[in-house]
Amino acid sequence: MKDERVQDWRERVLSGRWFRAIPEVLRDRLLEAAVLRQLAPGHRLFSRGDRPCGLYCVVEGAIRITGVSEAGKEALLTFIEPPNWFGEIALFDGQERTHDAVAEGPTRVLQVPQAAMEALLHDEPRYWRDLALLMSHKLRLAFIELEDKSLLPSATRLARRLVQIAEGYDDGPERGRRIIHLSQEQLAMMLSISRQTTNQILKDLEARGIVRLTYGEIEILELEELRGAARLPP
Repeated sequence: MKDERVQDWRERVLSGRWFRAIPEVLRDRLLEAAVLRQLAPGHRLFSRGDRPCGLYCVVEGAIRITGVSEAGKEALLTFIEPPNWFGEIALFDGQERTHDAVAEGPTRVLQVPQAAMEALLHDEPRYWRDLALLMSHKLRLAFIELEDKSLLPSATRLARRLVQIAEGYDDGPERGRRIIHLSQEQLAMMLSISRQTTNQILKDLEARGIVRLTYGEIEILELEELRGAARLPP
């Protein structure tokens, strides 16, 4: 039953660029070892400082990646949505989790337990490169974000983040999707700008007919216009 339930999500997982590109044998091994977990809203999958617990793939819903300071201030790094994989950093270095991972609404994830991943890579060390490609893609995105934060105004950075989310960070099946389930407060936290500044930028984009704002959602009306606001090529 476990394998059948996991296999129900095979097509969703295959829609991701990384999983689709890895060897078929590795794809099969990961799905064979995976277990399907259903998470209630707010369920904490793991916390900063936890021991490694395996590799994950979001197949429904979203996982919020955050960090909280000693003073209780929360930093929202990103949302991981289908069909993206995560958790590979601790797999490489065997050290503690770097951030908190929390379910944003009802969420389903596939988990390949740590012991299964270690056994797989011990038997087939050539697959380390495939895991490295998963991590390097995120490292590229992180460097781009750091550069954008240093060089670009808030309005351009906000538009770029909306384009990234709409296009699944170049690894999702819903490239160019129209509805982004994200509150203005969450978007402000992701970009490290004020809620007021975020609202002003979004209102300007709405006045230009590029987006439509509703409670907890941002609807993209003109993706190419949004790419223009983000200073991205068409």
